Amino acid sequence: MNALARGPATAHGLRPDLAVIAHWIEPRSRVLDLGCGDGALLDHLQRVKDCTGYGVEIDDAAVLACARRGVDVIQQDIEAGLDVFSASRFDVVVLSMAIQVTHQTERVLREMSRLGAEGIVSFPNFGHWAHAWSILKGRMPVSHEMPYAWYDTPNLHLSTLKDFEALVEGRLGLAVQRRACLADGRPVKLMPGLRSTQAIYSFRRVGA
Repeated sequence: MNALARGPATAHGLRPDLAVIAHWIEPRSRVLDLGCGDGALLDHLQRVKDCTGYGVEIDDAAVLACARRGVDVIQQDIEAGLDVFSASRFDVVVLSMAIQVTHQTERVLREMSRLGAEGIVSFPNFGHWAHAWSILKGRMPVSHEMPYAWYDTPNLHLSTLKDFEALVEGRLGLAVQRRACLADGRPVKLMPGLRSTQAIYSFRRVGA
């Protein structure tokens, strides 16, 4: 499920967005990682922060990689529903660099907020200036975060920062808690809507 399984690594061996997510998650949290890829995030959280939890992944090779890391993983399409966890509660539910490939994006976000006290999502920022410039030149953008040509991309629902905030807060009625924006793995503070290539959001149910 994870649409960006590889990328620049931090000192912890994690992708930059995963490093931000790991920093946000409190020690000893119970974590559900949707589209967990090779299990790098959960492996790090288990070793460094004494966290527990599960990964959900559909790709055979990624599931095997999780097992080799000692990460508990369930092989399942997250859009088929998460009823297997209906009796469970998690401190954090994560979806990293995969929301853009979901067909039922609203349903996935609602499931995240139902199962977890906090949801964390990372995604490529389609509002980056280079994407707009590419479209002005008459070509669909291709970048590190979106490395596919228009005719073979798995990306279905690309988003800008404002679009994502409107969906989460306006349509779904959730409350954004934190936001981090990155470009080439480095934090972006000034004009993040135009200058960041990647965004990470934390959200909760209102009143939770």
